[in-house]
Amino acid sequence: MPSLLRDEILKTSDVIVVKVGTNVLTLKNGLLNEERIAQLTDDLCRMIFRKKRIVLVSSGAVGAGMGRLGLSERPAELSQLQAVAAIGQGKLIETYERFLNRHGIHSAQVLLTADDLSSRKRYLNARNTIRTILNYGALPIINENDTISVDELHTTFGDNDRLASLVANLFETPLLILLTDVDGLFDRDPADPEARLIPVVENWSPDLLKMVAEKRSTRSKGGMSSKLKAAKMITGSGGNVIIANGDHSETLGDLFAAKEVGTVFLTQNNFLTARKRWLGFAVRVEGRLVLDEGAADAVCRKGKSLLPIGIIDADGTFEKGGIVTIIDRNGREIARGLTNYSIKEVLLIKGKKTSEIRKILGITAYTEVVHRDNLQLVD
Repeated sequence: MPSLLRDEILKTSDVIVVKVGTNVLTLKNGLLNEERIAQLTDDLCRMIFRKKRIVLVSSGAVGAGMGRLGLSERPAELSQLQAVAAIGQGKLIETYERFLNRHGIHSAQVLLTADDLSSRKRYLNARNTIRTILNYGALPIINENDTISVDELHTTFGDNDRLASLVANLFETPLLILLTDVDGLFDRDPADPEARLIPVVENWSPDLLKMVAEKRSTRSKGGMSSKLKAAKMITGSGGNVIIANGDHSETLGDLFAAKEVGTVFLTQNNFLTARKRWLGFAVRVEGRLVLDEGAADAVCRKGKSLLPIGIIDADGTFEKGGIVTIIDRNGREIARGLTNYSIKEVLLIKGKKTSEIRKILGITAYTEVVHRDNLQLVD
């Protein structure tokens, strides 16, 4: 039966971002499951015809390449992995295009790296491009640009769950649907016969991560923990998330019909501006600021700016205007922000009163190291 709650989520979401994992899109031998892709595109097109804005984040390039090359295991060497992705990407998008054309819908391939969304300028360009594609009535098909992402340079998203959450965060009130090979979030290891599916998560709790039992796969990178992190990100900034089993051909259609399938994570109603979303979730940090208890409390609970007196340590390579992660003395990340001072200057003024900045640096350019307007809580 349709759920009134889920029906309301579908109606109020300004975009629906559907992420499909490698295990859903490929057969056990690594080849693309074209029958499954055909069903997915049918469901997506039905929603497009209902005037809903749909974005697809699709894994499968490496899996498609493995199938083409007859590989049974995901390559471990970086150059091989990138080559396999390049070989498979063309096959993946060609398959989507073929099935979309049956409905008169065009596909638009968008390849991204983490740096594309870490840069404020490219973040805005990506958002504008995707929105324009939607205005043309086409389906954006987004994937990580595995052919140029390099782990050693920290330009990889790590998995497409994080990519999907970053894409969803380009919009104000998104619904993110993560299709995977499990039915949703269970209260314990799904292999346990006593395990029960959790249909709705109303409030985020760190205990949710304790329920995770990861499955190993030779074809994919993400697991349930990455999906929970994606859910935390989206629900913390104004959106909703559903995790459901994409192995069942009827799942996406059931979700679009507001049926109670999978686990829905409800928004915490913490609406964030686009700039705050970018600052809190998309940027790559360049250093750390470690706070004492008083400063951590002032930042987290009182909405205060970060003053130098509350900083007990700092490291990194940031300059003025750089992105820093802000942590408490126990190593827990509590916020991210744009710093008014370089690492060299912070090390000189940390623990000092604001009135002492001029004596130490020769000027008092800013009273705050990170102003509250340039700071976003992440915990």
